Amino acid sequence: MRHRRAGKKLGRVTAHRWALFRNLLTALFQHERIMTTEAKAKAVRGLADWVITLAKRETLHARRQMLTLVPDETVVKKVFETVAARYAERHGGYTRIIKAGHRAGDAAPLVLLELVDRPEAPKAKKEKGKEAKGEKVPRGKKEKAAAAAAS
Repeated sequence: MRHRRAGKKLGRVTAHRWALFRNLLTALFQHERIMTTEAKAKAVRGLADWVITLAKRETLHARRQMLTLVPDETVVKKVFETVAARYAERHGGYTRIIKAGHRAGDAAPLVLLELVDRPEAPKAKKEKGKEAKGEKVPRGKKEKAAAAAAS
């Protein structure tokens, strides 16, 4: 029985599991959205919320505690400057899990683990892409006259 045993082991020894959590947290805060298995996402979601709560304190001790879990200093700086400010009025629930199907190799359930209220990436311009994709581009009057004269 697993009474009073919090957390899942994920088939790994303790050092490997914490290395996995550190890598997942670093990727999550760097990209603000990652795709992983459902079990890993559920295991790391509580740590991600705790890290954001630490960043909201804005103290040196909180920054050093966060560096133990997220060893990348640029990511820690980003979390303290932008992410914590974004969630200043929110009390928990900083992450969301969205089901994304199954992995082709072993049919493991995949999910998107993302930060709530994250800014969307800017849309790329589609004007130049129409010609490259082979879509029909409307012709001007001069081009129609040249095409009629050529045939």
